[in-house]
Amino acid sequence: MAFRFVHTADIHLDSPLRSLAMRNPDLAGLVGDASRQAFVSIVDLCLEERVDALVIAGDLYDGEQTSMKTARFLASQMTRLHQTGIRVFKIRGNHDALSRISKQLVFPDTVTIFGRAQSVLQTAGGLDIVFHGLSFANPKAPDSLLTKYPAAREGAVNIGIMHTSLAGSPGHDVYAPCSIADLHAHGFDYWALGHIHVRQVYSGASTVVMPGIPQGRDINEAGEKSVTLVTVRDDRSVEIEERLTSVAQFERVSVDLTGAVEWPEAVACIRFALEEMRATVRSRHAVARVGLRGTSPLLWALIRDRDLLLAEAEQAAEQLGHTWVEKLELDLAPPRTETDEDIADPIFELGQSMRADATSEAFRAEARAFVQKMVADLPADGRDFAGKDEAGLEQFLDQVLSKGADLVTARLKSGGSS
Repeated sequence: MAFRFVHTADIHLDSPLRSLAMRNPDLAGLVGDASRQAFVSIVDLCLEERVDALVIAGDLYDGEQTSMKTARFLASQMTRLHQTGIRVFKIRGNHDALSRISKQLVFPDTVTIFGRAQSVLQTAGGLDIVFHGLSFANPKAPDSLLTKYPAAREGAVNIGIMHTSLAGSPGHDVYAPCSIADLHAHGFDYWALGHIHVRQVYSGASTVVMPGIPQGRDINEAGEKSVTLVTVRDDRSVEIEERLTSVAQFERVSVDLTGAVEWPEAVACIRFALEEMRATVRSRHAVARVGLRGTSPLLWALIRDRDLLLAEAEQAAEQLGHTWVEKLELDLAPPRTETDEDIADPIFELGQSMRADATSEAFRAEARAFVQKMVADLPADGRDFAGKDEAGLEQFLDQVLSKGADLVTARLKSGGSS
């Protein structure tokens, strides 16, 4: 008889909203609760598939979480699993190490939370399954933890649970680094990993799976999110299936407005692009960041009346059902031809002059100093808008300086309205 379990990680319960642009309170409420609802769907999957265990490879929590609402929520979900005899095997990740509530919660005896290196034997259907886990007490683990895991137990199916950054991944802190080759060489049958938010599967001497985050938190975690359903057959072979868990799915929607000369045409293009996106999204809710590109004489009107265009896009999304527009981005250019009327227009002449000034190093230095002062005055969690490093700051300046003249020109053409 097969042994089956669900493998997940990086749930980040009650992670704060990461988009300052999310001004729609209904959308903010949806995204703010999405990680919790994704965890409910994970428990639902365990019950529907009648699995033997749920494996959580770190970062169930998001950090210094003290909410008793979260405590009650977790207690209720763990009780659902306990009542049907489903075991839970959990390790702490770097975010869990910061959590106060994780040290206070009391779970049913069917929940195993690994501390120091520990091995737990479970027998099912004639198979001996050994779960090996290790939690790190601190939010930083600069060295590999692999040497702390025991050797594979002979005659058993060995499953290792580890929170690790592997060889490194953009956007993720280094945490208990190790190589895929070393994991394969350790002798375990399956490695249940966590920490990196993008799903990765590595086949070889063992099956190594990084399931990714089960629910994206912003546009930088776009796409479907899932968990892994693992089946260990009687012959000890391991089979894996990816199962959808994301409640709200972030997607980038690119709309080419080249050729659009009237406002209704632009709205129609946005509506069509949203329809195409919605048709491909399997998650219940689709959250779109709409990017407008191309060359159009509507540029000035779109910049000037951006709020009205956003309202049109939101209405089109609402009509599709469970579809939202999180933000509208404009990367448009005006038609390249300059007419005699344009050249005689003082606003056009001013725009040309501003674009020339914006390319000078002196102007750029002033802009850089202004942005750096603004960043320094902001709280720590709001400082990344202009980039996380010097290269990011320079890229931000490129975007601002190239588009600033267009924005000023558009508002002047509209009589200064905002």
